[in-house]
Amino acid sequence: MLLIHPPVSKPCEPPAGIARLCGALKHRGINYTVLDANIEGLLFLLNSSPGSSDTWTTRALRHLSGHLDSLKSWEAYRDGDRYRRAVNDLNRLLKMTSSASGVRVELANYEHDTLSPVRSMDLIQAAENFEGNPFFHYFKKKLSEIFREQPPSLIGFSINYLSQALSTFAMIGFLRQDYPGVKIVLGGGLVTSWMRRPHWKNHFQGWVDHLVAGPGEGPLLTLMSVSEAGDIPYRPHYDSLPLKDYFAPGLILPYSASSGCYWNRCSFCPERAEGNPYRAIPEDKVIDHLLHLVQKHKPVLIHLLDNAISPSLMNAISEHPLGVPWYGFARITRHLMDQDFCIGLKQSGCVMLKLGLESGDQSVLDHLHKGIDLEETSIVLRNLKKAGIPTYVYLLFGTPSEGAKEARRTFDFVVKHHECIDFLNLAIFNMPIYGTEARPMKTEAFYEGDLSLYTGFDHPKGWNRLLVRQFLDKEFKRHPAIASILRRDPPVFTSNHAPFFTKAGRMGDE
Repeated sequence: MLLIHPPVSKPCEPPAGIARLCGALKHRGINYTVLDANIEGLLFLLNSSPGSSDTWTTRALRHLSGHLDSLKSWEAYRDGDRYRRAVNDLNRLLKMTSSASGVRVELANYEHDTLSPVRSMDLIQAAENFEGNPFFHYFKKKLSEIFREQPPSLIGFSINYLSQALSTFAMIGFLRQDYPGVKIVLGGGLVTSWMRRPHWKNHFQGWVDHLVAGPGEGPLLTLMSVSEAGDIPYRPHYDSLPLKDYFAPGLILPYSASSGCYWNRCSFCPERAEGNPYRAIPEDKVIDHLLHLVQKHKPVLIHLLDNAISPSLMNAISEHPLGVPWYGFARITRHLMDQDFCIGLKQSGCVMLKLGLESGDQSVLDHLHKGIDLEETSIVLRNLKKAGIPTYVYLLFGTPSEGAKEARRTFDFVVKHHECIDFLNLAIFNMPIYGTEARPMKTEAFYEGDLSLYTGFDHPKGWNRLLVRQFLDKEFKRHPAIASILRRDPPVFTSNHAPFFTKAGRMGDE
């Protein structure tokens, strides 16, 4: 069994989904090999960078080794300018190295000049013309070595982002040509979303043998002719991954304590639209898993991947500290209105909470069924500030219930609370193609492709994407208080590296 994490996604932490699959296979005594083709492929391209006559590329190539070393130590995180220079230079080298293939590769992105990951025919074309993929020389050599040493009978790809899709199919095309007998299975978050689209049709027969929607542990064990012994929360296994290669000042250990969302009421939520149920690992088992992994791997940071960390899990971590800094997404709930609760989180090692506020207008929040009260949010933000827990606040503009007036109320809310907000993520709303909320809307093509997850729509208040973008660029981002917050955001790695730029998150910098 060979498990592959394909390029491209942020190369700052090991793939959690692959680690969970490894845990299930190990628990059942099944031999497997893991290939993180993302981190290995990106490093291959960086070290294959050709010489150039332009000053930027020449400088970036000269400092390549130093940039890589600084991002894997605390050095770059002590100096924001140095960090940005390292990230921008690495992106420059990746773009220059991949441009001959008609592709723009970056540390967290992959764009082809003509092929789209939301068109199944383009994915098949990527498989047919695999030699044109910028990672071809890497994966041809690597996969050939694996087959020479211990040929796998089954290969699983985990695809979570559109930026991984075209390279995944290029690798599949190579495998189908050179190793036609191997069985190929596709899973991961993106594949789950594809398969739960209305009128889903599998166009990949002949290329892919099995497609898996949802958690992959059970289906994978079944494919390996092993019966799954109930709903076991397998402990993730990271040993087979290149833990020292990721771009972070030590290991960031990702862990999912649940799938789905315990709130599960928000309008336009993909989890609800796709029918993903909420499944949580018991808190005592989560603590047991994390304490074991901390002792074994000595991470500098734990990344809790839950859509929203439940208050009960927060309480469990407060009562049983992990001894390592941690962060993750949390709903804005009344638990966080309790100053002692926030102090307990801080003392347990919480170095940042990501908060999906979405809007600073109460009517918009009510229409979105967020279950968020703005007066309570003010108290929560101040409590977290007093407790010393930085916040990474997510805002969503252009929802059907928002117009210019409501957007400016969000502007006012952020300005009023700017001292309690450490980082901001600004997003423009995309209408999910499969949600019930889209049915009464007048819709239009958003991405032209049979695998598109979103649809365009006629905004009921005329607050279209162009107007939203103009508002953000010309008004929102220009306010000095907001501009100061936005400047703090680490380029490319954003929230994944943000804890390292806070005083709380520098606990491991000794």
